[in-house]
Amino acid sequence: MKVTRIAYSTGLNAGKFAALREQARRLGRVRSEAWQRYGATFGVGSGLTDRKVRDQWLADGTHVRFGVLANPWKETLRDAMADIAANLAAAKVEVRRAIHRRTEDPVERKRMLHALKADRWADDPFVSRQMRKHWKRGRNHTHDQIVVRADAYNAVDDGRGRLWLAVPGLQRRQMVRIPLSTTVAPTGTLRLILRGGRVEVHYQIDAAHLPSSRRPCGDRTIGVDKGYTEALTDSDGDRHGCGLGKLLTTESDRVKERNRRRAKLRSVANNAALRGDHAKARRIMVNNLGTIKRDRQAARHRARVRTEVFAAVHRVVDKAVAVVAEDLTKSFAGRRVLGKNIIRRLAGWTKGVTAEALKNVSERRGSVLVHVNAAYTSQTCHRCAGFGRRSGDRFHCTRCRVVWQADVNAAINILQRAGDPDIALHTSHHVVRQILRDRTDRHRTRLPVQDSSPAVAERRANNPNRSTMSHQ
Repeated sequence: MKVTRIAYSTGLNAGKFAALREQARRLGRVRSEAWQRYGATFGVGSGLTDRKVRDQWLADGTHVRFGVLANPWKETLRDAMADIAANLAAAKVEVRRAIHRRTEDPVERKRMLHALKADRWADDPFVSRQMRKHWKRGRNHTHDQIVVRADAYNAVDDGRGRLWLAVPGLQRRQMVRIPLSTTVAPTGTLRLILRGGRVEVHYQIDAAHLPSSRRPCGDRTIGVDKGYTEALTDSDGDRHGCGLGKLLTTESDRVKERNRRRAKLRSVANNAALRGDHAKARRIMVNNLGTIKRDRQAARHRARVRTEVFAAVHRVVDKAVAVVAEDLTKSFAGRRVLGKNIIRRLAGWTKGVTAEALKNVSERRGSVLVHVNAAYTSQTCHRCAGFGRRSGDRFHCTRCRVVWQADVNAAINILQRAGDPDIALHTSHHVVRQILRDRTDRHRTRLPVQDSSPAVAERRANNPNRSTMSHQ
């Protein structure tokens, strides 16, 4: 498994940065051309590869219009085609979910899934409609990146504790030397991102070389529930990443106050421009409404959030050989109307970072990540499976007359959901609700739970609310 590391330039002069920025701008045109031509049906979904596109551009002279060396535009083209393939794969994930919701017939489902996988989805009306719905032609917005091949650069230590990275410029045999803030030379293919007057050098290393990858995982199966005040709460009742809520709230309030002040300054600049005082308006825009400091503050905040979340996941894996969690890549929308402050804070919520941390840490340390359908896990009691009422961090079960800690209750429900024979990962929440209501009725009348397996039916009749994967 590969992980990404970032090195930053330090003391880079303005001339070198301007040369790199011009090269990144021209390579952005390469990305735009690739997305425009091959970002839809006639792209990677039709079997087109970056090598075929490269040969075609060399034959018809398209590459001459970009004004860059051969290696940079070829690597950029390869990167753009990989992005288009990822865009197609993301659309297929949504279509697979739609197929699972569409039919329960295993033969029909298998047929549609095979057509989707083999890129023959145009022959099936339903799959074709879903692909047109979820796979939109993308557009390139990346004009600040340079991809450098592994054999096209060199890194030299000047003997005074500074590492210099030499990368190709716009002219042949003209290298741009970048001073880095590290003494560890980057390896492999590099991605240079120009941001805020400095260069970020992104490169990949083998995760097996990281000290955290050598930490052994636990020997239990643990369910986890994501949160806001903390990153994760597990089924044992332990909380992990308790500083996340304060971190997100503090940043949200700071950004709110900063934007309020910027709005006032922008209003002053607009009024000055209306009066004809364009010099004052320009001074305000240049000196008071810049984005360099703002972007660097946002980057530091994102780094702190990632550190908090990854540390929380590591603590979970310390005691778990299998982590049961909901699929955090799935989008959902609630029916509650929330206030502006809550919406702004939840907008900074790090579902994507948590999903990435669970996946990466589990793979690196040898544990298993199990995704389950989390529908109504925060609204039902883990003891009696009845629906209750959640108020803040407390869950009130109206049948058991017990108040549970809401996140712990949800984590236990997620753990139990892993062994549920009736609720699959893509089961519709309407079906899940009906299943849960039927179980509650059977529990109330002490009737056995219906199941196709006699052994499972006997077990669940004796203890209807325990899961095959629950060891509590």
